[in-house]
Parts: sequence; structure tokens; C-alpha cells
Amino acid sequence: MPPRYFKNDAPLAKRDPRRQLEASLSRLVNDFPPAKIRPGGGLFKGPVSVAYTFLVLQQLYPDLEIEGHGLGTWSSAYLKQAQDNIQSYPGPTVGKCGITDDIMALLAIGAASSKDVDMATNLCDYSAEVLDQDSENEFLYGRAGYLYLLRLVKASFLDDQKTRRLITDTQEDVIDAILDSPRPWKWHGKVYIGAVHGAVGIITQIVLTNPTRYAEKLEAELAVLLTYQYDRGNFPSSVPPEKDRLVQVCHGAPGVVVSLLSIREYFPNLREKIDKAVAKGRECILERGLLTKEPCICHGINGNALALEDAEFEHFLTYTTGHEMKSMDKDGMLEKSSAPEGLFTGEAGRAWTWAVADKGLDKRILGYNDL
Repeated sequence: MPPRYFKNDAPLAKRDPRRQLEASLSRLVNDFPPAKIRPGGGLFKGPVSVAYTFLVLQQLYPDLEIEGHGLGTWSSAYLKQAQDNIQSYPGPTVGKCGITDDIMALLAIGAASSKDVDMATNLCDYSAEVLDQDSENEFLYGRAGYLYLLRLVKASFLDDQKTRRLITDTQEDVIDAILDSPRPWKWHGKVYIGAVHGAVGIITQIVLTNPTRYAEKLEAELAVLLTYQYDRGNFPSSVPPEKDRLVQVCHGAPGVVVSLLSIREYFPNLREKIDKAVAKGRECILERGLLTKEPCICHGINGNALALEDAEFEHFLTYTTGHEMKSMDKDGMLEKSSAPEGLFTGEAGRAWTWAVADKGLDKRILGYNDL
């Protein structure tokens, strides 16, 4: 196994983000064409995640063509691959109803892109599984992830008061179920802290869904989470804290920092503590965040880059180009992804971060806190 990270001792550098975006998308469609991607994974990995990436990028780059086709055409092709395999998807069940569920992700994307009331209603109907007392609360498989899907749909129904009311009622039912759950929140019997499986991710999804109603109720909880930060700036994966190992979005400072930056404005009483936590977290990421795992959002350099300020963000991205990845692989320094196409796990996520750099967007994680 290669070391977990390599030294960040090179002078600050940057690449042309538009050129790298196009190169990334070309690799995506050539190395992972729709028909060759294994179905499954929702917004996290697989064809739905790639389709969602193309759909969002098409709004940013309406005239961009990759290999002779517009981004909307590519989105439709990956969606078709997912839909052609719909019979193989088990559908939402108690404990598996977050962003990884393909049925709910397809409903959300379909409702949002076509303003389909029936699809929006069907997505809300799945709240029965989400609200079951044995359901999970975290982001990847649980209620917090469902909140993201509901936000995605709600944004497309600004002029439909009835549908917006249905979605809002569903959101509030889900949030109330999360808040009524025993504390501390657990996943698989452990008290996780981070963005993907832990309390920070849950709080982020609740606050981004309805900050006016819920931020104040979560202030004390967030304040406690900030006290778990190690002196060196990282956050433990779970408590009681184990060895300080993981510096990545799913477990550690990067996910916490990215989350805090998107909800900071809703916690005026905690801003000083949040700013200190972000500053210390960034120091940790700069020291230990150039990971040898294949660059991606969830557990790689791309996600870590999104937690940094502009110059450092651009510098980290220089290690995610096709050339750099080939060099790392040749040197035996690259731990390859098990889902190298995905939004959170591979090339689609790399494309998103190049778009963030190119357009100067807020440094958010597509599929997590961009809405």
C-alpha cells in the first residue's frame, strides 16, 4: 500500500481549469461510456451520478460539446443506462434511503429537470420508509440524504404552491424525525462526526433545508462538535476518538470545513468558533491532504481542495490532472478507486471541481451542499 499522503512542499501552481474540465469530461465519456458503467449507486457513484453531473454542468456550459455531443445529450445517455437497469434496483428500504438509492435519485432528477408533479409526489411518498423508526439519520443511506433530494426537487417548483407545500411538509416530517431520534446519532452502532455518516452532515442537511426554523435548535449541538477538533486541526471519524488518521471529506477535517463554510451564516453566535475551526482544519489539510487515493471528492484530493482558499484550492487541483494521475500510478503511489466514474468517487467529481475553479463558484460539493 502507498503512504496515505505525500508532502505538500512544491510552490503554488495552477492549471487552466477550462482545459482541464474538457479533458476530464472527455476521459469520462471515453473511459466510462454509459453502457459500460455498472448500474447502482444513486448520486454517489454509477450512471445516475454521472448523469446528474452532466445535467448540472449543462446549465453552466450550455454550448460545450464533448466528443461531438452536448452535455445534455450525455446526461440523457447515462440516465438511459440507469433506467434500462431499473428492474435490478431494490428500491428504498429502511436503512437504505439516502443519496445512494437509484429509484429516489432518478425520481428527484426527473422531477427537477421536467417539473413533473407526479414524480415529485412519488418521491415524497417514499417518506414512509425514511420515517420508519429503524431508519438511519446520516447522509449516504439515511434521512439526511433524502433531504438533499427533496431540496433538489423543490427548487424547480417555485411557481407551484401546492407541490412546494407537499415537499415542505415532507421535509419537516423528516427533520422532526431526525431531531426526535436518540442522541448522539449513530450509524452502525458508532457515533460518527463527519459529513457523510456523521453529525456534521446531518446538521448541514437540516440547516440548508430550513435554516430559519432549525438552525437555532442545533446551535448547542454544533458547538459541542467543534470541541472534538484535534489540536493539529483534524476531526475524529467517530467518538470516542480513535487514531488521527483520515483527512478526507467523508471522515475528517475536509468534510467538516466544507460543511461549516456553507452553514456559517446561520450560526451568528458561533462564527468566531467556526472561523477558528476552519482555519485549524485548513492547516491540517494543507499538511496532510494530498492523498494517494485516486483523486475524488469523497476520499481524495478534490474534496480536500474544496475546503481550501483560492490559491491553495487551485494548487491542490494540479495533482488531479490526467498527467499527474498517470505519474502517480507509474510510481506506485496511486490507490485506485472502486468506482472511478462516480460523482463522489471519481472522474465526474473531478470534472465538477474543475468547473468550480473555472466559473469561480462557491466551493461546494455537488450532491451535498450545493443547494
